[in-house]
Amino acid sequence: MTGATPFIQQALGLAAQALCLSNPNPRVGCVIAGGDGAVLGQGFTQQAGGPHAEVVALRDAAARGHDVRGATAYVTLEPCAHQGRTGPCCDALIQAGIGRVVASIADPNPQVAGQGFARLRAAGVEVEVGPGAAQARELNIGFFSRMQRGTPWVRMKAAASLDGVTALANGASQWITAPAARADGHAWRARACAVLTGIGTVLDDDPLLNVREVATPRQPHLVVVDSRLQTPPTARLFGVPDRRVFIYAAHEDGTRTQALEARGATVIQLPNAHGKVDLPALLRDLGPRGVNELHLEAGHKLNGSFVREGLVDEMLLYLAPLLLGSGAHGLASWGPLQALAQGLRMEFHDIQQIGPDLRLIARVAGRAQF
Repeated sequence: MTGATPFIQQALGLAAQALCLSNPNPRVGCVIAGGDGAVLGQGFTQQAGGPHAEVVALRDAAARGHDVRGATAYVTLEPCAHQGRTGPCCDALIQAGIGRVVASIADPNPQVAGQGFARLRAAGVEVEVGPGAAQARELNIGFFSRMQRGTPWVRMKAAASLDGVTALANGASQWITAPAARADGHAWRARACAVLTGIGTVLDDDPLLNVREVATPRQPHLVVVDSRLQTPPTARLFGVPDRRVFIYAAHEDGTRTQALEARGATVIQLPNAHGKVDLPALLRDLGPRGVNELHLEAGHKLNGSFVREGLVDEMLLYLAPLLLGSGAHGLASWGPLQALAQGLRMEFHDIQQIGPDLRLIARVAGRAQF
């Protein structure tokens, strides 16, 4: 069964409220309903270390004075079966006397992966799996990527003119798109676990690269690709509270490392054979650090490196109704190609107008199948 029932749809709506909150944990919603169809309790996963959706829903039911014994819990992901910073959700449901669990999809975390369902069934709880599976997985595409591939879901964001220009030859790029598109871009930043940029952007723009245009309960971490450790300790990026900064380098420099670490940065040496940062190794390093979705906001050179090495999963592109001509910077510098067949084949995933601009979400063909 894969179609989303009304209660699962309600739970999916709750899960969406955890979009910028629960990282690195998955975004999960839960609705507890009685036999008469009345909602007894509901909730969504809180910040890491806080209660998961099932526990929030059980507490909500208790606060309303409802008895949940024999009720059905509709949840968008398999209840966890392991002890982390919180206890197993399957045990909480069993202890509360829940009679039936309807879950959208199994948890890809190897510490769960069917064990939650097995423990529920062993306790006599009826379990149904499938309604809303596609939507639940989509909400957690980065979590599934990290659990199944060991690396984050890489989303490359860019703002461009209709002829693909992201900056003029003199570097001018502010602002190609209108305020509505910029705010929407910040919303996508907010949902990511980390924002990644290159040393060129840091030196040229001295950006904050934080979330400012929309409200957010947390700031995503910042990742800087900086082969020669040129990041100035005075850079504005160090002025954002409550976020971690990871700087990936390819050349050791004890003095610069010490200065950057004094500003709170974590410096990681990951050189490749060409004296640059090993980008595939960087992604493999970010997986164990809990990065589900990686939001790539960089210049055309680093964007080109990610494309060339086959590391981009998805493109978030804002197109302005504007032509900026030749001799400027494009989306990503890679190639030249000798045949059309060598191009990176993508599939449109979503197209929307945001203010006067167009937002395109395109995925590398077949990339979400893992």
